[in-house]
Parts: sequence; C-alpha cells; structure tokens
Amino acid sequence: MAQLLFTLALYLLGVGIFGLAVFPGALFVWAVWKATAFSPMLPRLLFLCLGGAAAFFIFGIALILIVGVLRLLLRLDLHQGEFSMVSPSSAQWALANALYLVVAVTFMDFILITPLAPFFYRLMGAKVGRNVQINSKYCADLSLMEIGDNAVIGGHATVICHSFERHRLILRPVKIGKGAIVGLNAIVLPGAEIGEGATVAAGAIVPKDTKVPPHTTYMGV
Repeated sequence: MAQLLFTLALYLLGVGIFGLAVFPGALFVWAVWKATAFSPMLPRLLFLCLGGAAAFFIFGIALILIVGVLRLLLRLDLHQGEFSMVSPSSAQWALANALYLVVAVTFMDFILITPLAPFFYRLMGAKVGRNVQINSKYCADLSLMEIGDNAVIGGHATVICHSFERHRLILRPVKIGKGAIVGLNAIVLPGAEIGEGATVAAGAIVPKDTKVPPHTTYMGV
C-alpha cells in the first residue's frame, strides 16, 4: 500500500510538473493564433503548426528549469551509504531519479551533445567541468557524479551510482576524470573512478569500486 501511495504521489507531482512546463508553450501557440487572426486559413494553419513545434522546445527548456528548481527546493542531494528500502534516504533517491526521468524520457534526446546536457546535469546536482560532452540519457543519481573538464560520456553509456544488495539501497559516488572517455554502450557502476585521460572501451563494464588508472584503456570484464 505504501508503494502504491508513493507511486500515486509521483504521478500527481508529474501532472504538476508537466502542466507548468506546457503552459509557456501553450501561451506561445495562443499568441500565434491571435496574431494570425486575419490571415487566410492555410497560412494561419501553417503558422499554428510552426508555433506548435516551437512550443515543444519551449516546453523542454521549461521542463529542465522546473525540474532543476524543484530538486533544489526539495534538497534532493544524495549521500553515499547503505539504506533500508523503506527509509527517507531511499524515498529521496527514488524522487531524485523520478525527476531526472521526467526529462530523460521526454526531451533529453534533443539536448544530448549540446551545452544544455551538462547544464541539466549541474541542475540535478552533478559536478560537471568545462567542455564536457554527454551523449547518453542512461545515467542516474547525478548528485553523486563528478565529471572532469573535457570528459566524454558516449552514446547509450550507462553511469549509475546505486545498487541493490541484501534488500538495501547502496549509494556510491562515481568520478570521471579530466579528459576521460566512457565509450559507446559502456557501463560504469557505483564507486568507480575513471582516471584522468583514461578510456573505457565501447561496451566495457567497469564493476563497483573499480579504479581505472589515468591514461589507460579499460577493455572491461
């Protein structure tokens, strides 16, 4: 019952977040509709379609900002440790990742490999250096993640800072050093440290608490 109530609460929160994010775009479409009131129907319909497309991107930017501000207001910074599945820390973890998923499943494909991706990661609590390239939405627990200057997270790579063991939630930070590269489809697990200038090969798995030495290529297990 507690899990069901928590899920319903997340759905209600999602309704509020999506509603607020849609509102600016809806205002924009309404303004376009009013501004073209005296245009012939076909051009007016074209402008309305263009306005609707623009409204989607307005929605996406608004969504990123709303989720980031909400994370700050709710103080959803995660802390390393081991926690019971029924605990405030586990609920905080679930809520923080739910907020991330709201963006990941709706708009993140449009911001990968752009400055907006590192910006969003920072809003979600990650420590992100300069000139970082992020090409994956399969990351989690961002407030436990540190990404150094000029690092790259390749396409569809998975970087997570949590695991479930013995019916407990385990959180460990992940550090990706300056100039490091996490390759296509690679998996980096909790507690891992990728050294400065190191490369995690495409498809490689970096197990928990593994330290990849600087300026090496890790081929995985």
